[in-house]
Amino acid sequence: MAKKSPDEVHPVKAFGWAASDPSGHLSPFSFSRRATGEEDVRFKVLYCGICHSDLHCIKNEWGFSTYPLLPGHEIAGEVTEVGSKVTKVKPGDKVGVGCLVGACHSCENCTADLENHCPQVIQTYNSIDVDGTMTYGGYSDHMVARERYIVRFPENMPLDAGAPLLCAGITVYSPMKYYGGHVAVKFAKAFGARVTVVSTSPKKEEEALKRLGADSFLVSTNMDQLKKEQFTLDGIIDTVSAVHPLLPLLGLLKANGKLILVGAPEKPLELPAFSVIMAKHNITADIEIIKADYLNTAMERLAKGDVRYRFVIDIANSVADIYRETTQRK
Repeated sequence: MAKKSPDEVHPVKAFGWAASDPSGHLSPFSFSRRATGEEDVRFKVLYCGICHSDLHCIKNEWGFSTYPLLPGHEIAGEVTEVGSKVTKVKPGDKVGVGCLVGACHSCENCTADLENHCPQVIQTYNSIDVDGTMTYGGYSDHMVARERYIVRFPENMPLDAGAPLLCAGITVYSPMKYYGGHVAVKFAKAFGARVTVVSTSPKKEEEALKRLGADSFLVSTNMDQLKKEQFTLDGIIDTVSAVHPLLPLLGLLKANGKLILVGAPEKPLELPAFSVIMAKHNITADIEIIKADYLNTAMERLAKGDVRYRFVIDIANSVADIYRETTQRK
């Protein structure tokens, strides 16, 4: 049998925004996706959240980026086509895809429903797919993925708010559920826990208390504040993606308290060994919706820490803008 050409393997034209080098600058990018297989779901991307790991990847700060790199793993949209063996979703359904689009399905982790720990896991972008091609993420007009990795949203879930739950949401929910820690503001409040927000910025206090519903607020650089609250917390979920000291956080924990790190800084964090030794609600994300023409500014703000919550790209209207501009030039 003759080997299929790239156009035969990936015949569906697609459009998105990708980085071509470690400068991380995102530009319009035309590419193609595979045809819808019998177990695949194809959907029109309406929104995609911006994760801090996207910034690390487009700038190759972790050292394993392959260009062109099209990021995005908080992807939400509407089903347009399904394969013959798909049973859980249908055209018109609201769906999404998170960080993973494949795994071996045969190793010990996969058989234990821990595919995210599979040695052959396939990431939503910057990863080698089963056909040997690179995966491209959700900063694009449409997406195709196996039904196994598709999440169906409730009909009443706004997709702009739902998109960040596919990474930011599950990142804090999973360790809290697994370890029994009670932090991550909204999930914790939904569980009825008493919540303390710890931040480097005093300006976030009013929003943490009034908008997010936290019970108390601490500034991580205020040593007097931290000293008064020593040994008071059962658990901390640390979502910071920049290098930061862990010692002040460890001092807040009770004996047998848990510090769960879910951020991924570009450099290793220092772990003070002595301190370690001694010692049903509606949940949505708080977001800032942007168009694709603001992408690079958003990345700059993210790098500076000038972001209150989650940027979410309005993909559908951004693509419409590009199409409109192209049509007007003709």
